[in-house]
Amino acid sequence: MSKSTTMKSGASMRKAAGHSTPKSRFGRNTKYVLGAGALILAVGGLVIAAKPDPVNRTPTAVEMVRASAANKSSSQLTTTQTKFSFGPISMASGKVKHRYPITNAGTEPVVISKLYTSCMCTTAALVKDGKAGEAFGMPGHTPIPTINVPIKPGEQAFVEVVFDPAAHGPAGVGPIERVVTLENNGGQPLELEFAALVSP
Repeated sequence: MSKSTTMKSGASMRKAAGHSTPKSRFGRNTKYVLGAGALILAVGGLVIAAKPDPVNRTPTAVEMVRASAANKSSSQLTTTQTKFSFGPISMASGKVKHRYPITNAGTEPVVISKLYTSCMCTTAALVKDGKAGEAFGMPGHTPIPTINVPIKPGEQAFVEVVFDPAAHGPAGVGPIERVVTLENNGGQPLELEFAALVSP
């Protein structure tokens, strides 16, 4: 047997062996796509199966407050004074305070959820039953947590506002206006405004 015949025979044998193994009808990319699709279906099924049953779910406190907000006609937070002026004040004299009275004029409890100010130079605290709560400032400068303080029908409380005229330094000289906001479930937020004429 010659050398060329042996090589041809070997090549023929490899070709014959290659044709004898069965090839898959699907390519590698098709298998990946089918596998990914099956995985997505399996995960989706698990997510749907893990959802809680909405019929047997107990509402959270936040949901109860929101549901109460829908009943705006029976709860109403009011004040006899939405605006106040400190008049002329001096930075050298230090901080000034004012209390705004607030009342629940409705027939259902009002829940005050948040209390905050329009500037970092001002803080506000809710005073109920003669006790002042935590003082809150401007969102972004201090955390403004949800406080959820109920005010009963006919009950009165106060918002104590503290203004620091020296907080802005020399740039704070002149007329100023600030706002304190009370978010509540009785309707629109209640805004309390004050003004002052600041001198050094």
